[in-house]
Amino acid sequence: MRLQMIQDGKGKTTGVYIPINEWKELKKQYRDLEALEYQEPTKEQVLQELKEAVLELKLVEQGKLKARPAKDLLNEL
Repeated sequence: MRLQMIQDGKGKTTGVYIPINEWKELKKQYRDLEALEYQEPTKEQVLQELKEAVLELKLVEQGKLKARPAKDLLNEL
């Protein structure tokens, strides 16, 4: 396997590059790896999450829901 290490400006290793063909072979051997891949959300999922966010904002404005700190929100992202 030909791995390449990815380093930041200070020389600290921050990641690993695996050629796509080798990644595909690894996924065949280890089925659980598939779950680690990032899945782009669908348009419907993004819209649903936006609707929920707007609803939560309205509830906060009405005093029916307690707002959470911005730090918590950013950590969720």
